[in-house]
Amino acid sequence: MLTEKSLLRQPKKNYMNEEQTEFFKNLLLQQKEDIINGLKETSEHLQNQEREADENDRASQEEERWLELRIRERESKLLTKIDEALHRIEEGTYGYCEDTGDEIGLERLLVRPTAVLSVEAKQRRESIERGYSED
Repeated sequence: MLTEKSLLRQPKKNYMNEEQTEFFKNLLLQQKEDIINGLKETSEHLQNQEREADENDRASQEEERWLELRIRERESKLLTKIDEALHRIEEGTYGYCEDTGDEIGLERLLVRPTAVLSVEAKQRRESIERGYSED
């Protein structure tokens, strides 16, 4: 089983070999499981919450509930990206930039396993988006 260190020490020619692909598949599946468990916990927590009588306590509770729901909403969107990444693994396109076909890079994938763009392609897109927003 690969670790992050051993993954990064592998030669460039081994990029997205079977062992590396399996590493990222397991990483994505673990993230997916963690998110699903978090969503279940939030649902149970919100169902079991008692309503506070004090107005200040109720306001604090509402703020906490809003923040928790916001976090879970973002995680729900991440679930979709994880499923898409798992699909790319099955297709054999995982780890390659959807714009250029170049390698995304192991370091970037460790930080953001759902990445679909290389750093350069991402910067290009952001630069173009900034150009449009300045008009």
